[in-house]
Amino acid sequence: MTADGLFFYFVAFMTMGGIYAILCLALNMQWGFGGLFNAGIAGFYAVGAYTGAILTSARSASHVGGFDLPIVVGLIVAGILSGLVGWAIARICVRLKADYLAMASIGIAEIIRLIVVNEEWLTNGSLGIAGIPRPLEKLFNGREAELVFVVFVWILVAVTYLVAQRLRVSPWGRVMRAIRDNDVAAASIGKDIQRFQTETFIVGAVFMGIAGALSAHYFKFFSPDATEPLLVTFLTWVMLIAGGSGNNRGAIAGALIIWAIWSLTEMLTNQLPTEWATRSAYIRMLLIGLFLQFVLQRFRSGLVPEKPPELRPR
Repeated sequence: MTADGLFFYFVAFMTMGGIYAILCLALNMQWGFGGLFNAGIAGFYAVGAYTGAILTSARSASHVGGFDLPIVVGLIVAGILSGLVGWAIARICVRLKADYLAMASIGIAEIIRLIVVNEEWLTNGSLGIAGIPRPLEKLFNGREAELVFVVFVWILVAVTYLVAQRLRVSPWGRVMRAIRDNDVAAASIGKDIQRFQTETFIVGAVFMGIAGALSAHYFKFFSPDATEPLLVTFLTWVMLIAGGSGNNRGAIAGALIIWAIWSLTEMLTNQLPTEWATRSAYIRMLLIGLFLQFVLQRFRSGLVPEKPPELRPR
């Protein structure tokens, strides 16, 4: 591989690794803090991606758009709209136990995907939305443009991490962990279980939507294929479990490690004979599964396990 090839591979790796890090941190807020089994990550990801794409893209005859708003505005609205969808889902489903919540969230994510595919006036259906802008792309091009975007992504990773970390060590975070570990005991001392769980579900949904909008800006094109549960929900869950549920640093570490395995194995499987290359996705899933088994055999709580936050003296 040439020097240019290595540069663009590294930038692409860090960009997608950063987007997955935001997804992992968001899932960690829901599952690691609150014990909410959200199996519909792809739905919130899609809401954020299409919201950002529609608001910031140029006018098109094939779908709603032409607002040409600043990218920051698109990201904010994407997060807000994903949060509103999360609120609506939480009001209906958050009281369900883990397995039932997982089934309900999968079903809702599939409903969102079908809306995206069939409402062509809104999303251009299976053809997707093209011409999505990137931050400062008129000022930079080539290598500089790629570097600007990866820095932009990691600034948002840092913001997401700081928010998640602040929530974790706050009284709110301590209540969430108490509910996660024993909701009956938490309710017995007067905590509103449903309100706290709804709040953490909404916060996680907001950042999942922002991650979706970032991916749309990165690819400059977004279609329903990008919302496949394998690429979004499955990978994000594996990243969080391998990295360490309940630990924000573990969420970021898991995102980078699993994405490295996924992207490097793609390069390797592309070298296989044609009859095997067509099955490359399944081979990569097998390798990811084997790695997860290895991690859980050696590190039952993930590579960076959860540690109780230090209590600050008053």
